[in-house]
Amino acid sequence: MSGELSLGINIKEARWDQGTFMGRAKHFFTVTDPRNVLLSSETLEDARVTVENYRLGIVKPGLTEDQLWRAKYIYDSAFHPDTGEKMLLIGRMSAQVPMNMTITGCMLTFYRTTPAVVFWQWVNQSFNAVVNYTNRSGDAPITVNQLGAAYVSATTGAVVTALGLKSLTKHLPAIIARFVPFAAVAAANCINIPFMRQRELKHGIPVTDENGNRLGDSTIAARQAIVQVVVSRIGMAVPAMAIPPVIMNALEKKAFMKRFPVLNAPVQVGLVGFCLVFATPLCCALFPQKSSMKVSSLEPELQESIRKNSPHTTKVFFNKGL
Repeated sequence: MSGELSLGINIKEARWDQGTFMGRAKHFFTVTDPRNVLLSSETLEDARVTVENYRLGIVKPGLTEDQLWRAKYIYDSAFHPDTGEKMLLIGRMSAQVPMNMTITGCMLTFYRTTPAVVFWQWVNQSFNAVVNYTNRSGDAPITVNQLGAAYVSATTGAVVTALGLKSLTKHLPAIIARFVPFAAVAAANCINIPFMRQRELKHGIPVTDENGNRLGDSTIAARQAIVQVVVSRIGMAVPAMAIPPVIMNALEKKAFMKRFPVLNAPVQVGLVGFCLVFATPLCCALFPQKSSMKVSSLEPELQESIRKNSPHTTKVFFNKGL
């Protein structure tokens, strides 16, 4: 062993207690910090080496505990927890705020014409497809055909929902029409996430004991994980797509907004960004990243296997994805 830092720090877990909402919130405020998007490849690689070496019992000389935790969170923000692969930049949770504030702001601004609705719903679902693939649970590959089917299904569902609701709100107050993008996004999340993670629903996701030893794959755990992610994603969209329309509806009646209509889009994007800075980590924190369920709730054959190979295990754990 080299260096003075103790090897007793468990960096496989979060720094804060993940059994409480506040602990999870602190964790995700760090993971989703938009500033992580700006980190260089050298910084990411240095964090990866620091974390992986520490897990092997090798401590860089002069490394402090705070520096170790900082490296761990940089690593977590850029590398997949199951595969260890570097994630696509725009698919990382740290890119959620800048990407979503731009896309959502534009969806809320340009919702009056059919071409604009179709275009921005397509952009949003293209982005969501990247995020859902990047943050999937498990280490099993997904085929190009599966990716294509999920992408087409989610985009079609979002566009059809948006256009259908838009036609229904033609004779309703303008404020109601402003909420059409949110309804479309909520519906699309219910389609996009299960489709992008359909392999998990067919073949299951890895479940482990409390020490991280893999016990098998479970489709029941996959269903629970996907439901939790859908709820979190819809929750993220609520403040960003419900609060700005109310504010903008009031602002657009003001003289200065009528005089400078070009301000509409940047003000809307700014409002959405402000909401997302808080909504993204807080909604990610609704459920533990490392979810769990009782062995008795798993598939009968998996229960049998666990009782045979790990008789003292009563609860299994799995990465729910984001």
